[in-house]
Amino acid sequence: MKKYRFYLGTLLVGLFLGWLVFGNLSSTNTVHEHIEIADKNERWTCSMHPQILSEAPGDCPICGMDLIPAETRAEGLLADQFKLTANAMALANIQTSIVGSGKAEDNEIQLSGKIAENEATNVVQVSYFSGRIETLAIGFIGEEVFKGQLLATMYSPELYAAQQELITALSLKDTQPALYKAVRTKLKLWKLSESQINKIEMSGKIQENFPVYATVSGTVSEKLVAEGAAIKKGQPLFKIANLETVWASFDVYENQINRFKKGQEITITTNAAPNNLYKSKVAFIDPILNTSTRTVTLRAVLPNKEGMFKPGMFVEGEIKTINSKATEVIAIPSSAVLWTGKRSVVYLKATINESVFEIRKITLGNKNGSTYEVLSGLKNGDEIVTNGTFTVDAAAQLQGKKSMMNKKGGIAITGHEGHVAMNGSVNKDTKNNSVRLEVSKEFQKQLNEVFIKYIALKDAFVKEESNNIISQSEKIGAILSKVDIKLLENKEAQTFWMSLEKQLRVAVSSILKTTAIKEQRNHFKQVSASLIEALQVFGVNEKVFVAFCPMADSNKGAYWLSIEKKVINPYFGNKMLTCGEVKQVIE
Repeated sequence: MKKYRFYLGTLLVGLFLGWLVFGNLSSTNTVHEHIEIADKNERWTCSMHPQILSEAPGDCPICGMDLIPAETRAEGLLADQFKLTANAMALANIQTSIVGSGKAEDNEIQLSGKIAENEATNVVQVSYFSGRIETLAIGFIGEEVFKGQLLATMYSPELYAAQQELITALSLKDTQPALYKAVRTKLKLWKLSESQINKIEMSGKIQENFPVYATVSGTVSEKLVAEGAAIKKGQPLFKIANLETVWASFDVYENQINRFKKGQEITITTNAAPNNLYKSKVAFIDPILNTSTRTVTLRAVLPNKEGMFKPGMFVEGEIKTINSKATEVIAIPSSAVLWTGKRSVVYLKATINESVFEIRKITLGNKNGSTYEVLSGLKNGDEIVTNGTFTVDAAAQLQGKKSMMNKKGGIAITGHEGHVAMNGSVNKDTKNNSVRLEVSKEFQKQLNEVFIKYIALKDAFVKEESNNIISQSEKIGAILSKVDIKLLENKEAQTFWMSLEKQLRVAVSSILKTTAIKEQRNHFKQVSASLIEALQVFGVNEKVFVAFCPMADSNKGAYWLSIEKKVINPYFGNKMLTCGEVKQVIE
């Protein structure tokens, strides 16, 4: 019995030892297999730059920190879609919102417009006889003139001959009074005064050069002749604008026309004096629709005896609609919109349960407070990014998807391509894919002057020179007013530049309103975004680098322009001077 017990015990011990050895080995192999599978599927990201994705562990190419695991799988995505990790969503504070419709009833709608000359009071000063311009008394556009003021002197063979006729008719006054009267009448039709005609009769001498006097008071808005020029009867010499009243012209979308009527009260503000409110009434609504912009012009008249309003100045109008019947509108927060000149885009969440996004072009209506009315591109129930839009846009670019800066998409930028290392060196340039409009070299020259002032402002932010930031911002505002839109012959180009100029002026004005450098940098971000688009579309005949920092503006990200490849970050100063990467090269 003891012998059997011994055998049984030995068997049990053997079974136990076998289980320990072979069971453990099998478990180890299984775990090892799982690890290998996991390793194959795992990708790596940076905790500070979640848009960075790498197939293998290592250092962040932007800040040098160790990469951490990230779960990213792009199976089943469409060509224009991309995915962000949960880690990236959390670290960048990316938030989304469901688009909903609301009632638009008696809303106060904000309209954008410009100050224009009151064409009803403008006058074109013409020549009443043929001849040659001997001297011009008006030296420059913008000069004020008064009724009866000398504008120019002219030599006219016709007037010379008419004076001879007057002297001859004077001697025949008693015998041929009709002839005498006819000659005097002809001279009066040529705008010679009674005193001038009487002077010729009394002296008996022929005057070679005759003065041309202003028939109205106002401001010279256009000079149409030069000294020595030969002109014909009725040819324009000057355009004189009476700026005691001006027009405030606004664009209204065709689906909003029925909300307005003549006589409505409108409140107008300007960037030059944002705290001043000017009351007026709608004086005119254009009956003809602009087919290219799908808008009509709404106009109000403003008194301007003090010269506060300048033609070309951007204004905002606030007006209450007349609709008693409420209408359904789709409204989104302004933080969701990325502006690229006249193009507006948002990022749409493509799937419900996953962080998959795609860019969506939209058409915006009027602005109501902090929201925009969406005319097309979105529907009720769509989910869009409302916070962290710049970070999402950066991720799209890094993965080679369509983005704000690149309409067509491009080669994906990974952790080993196109990044700026800690020393600021560039491994690969990304070329600009935006559509370039043909414009004159003179316009490019003027735009380049704006760019030069921008670089000075960027350098001031790098050095954190408060006084210089204010100074350079003022210079940008001044140089913008010198950019001549008339140099753009293409209407599309004109509309595009007007939109960008408005954005630049608003951003620069916002910088001047605060002394807090953090707030100034937030406004500098908008200056940069608008100028980037301008340089992409118009060019400045110079190589310009577009850099991006994903950590700027509380990790929302921000772009800036530079004339060198080396990254010098204007958003953090000495704290993170080399943080960022070159995203594009504009040539």
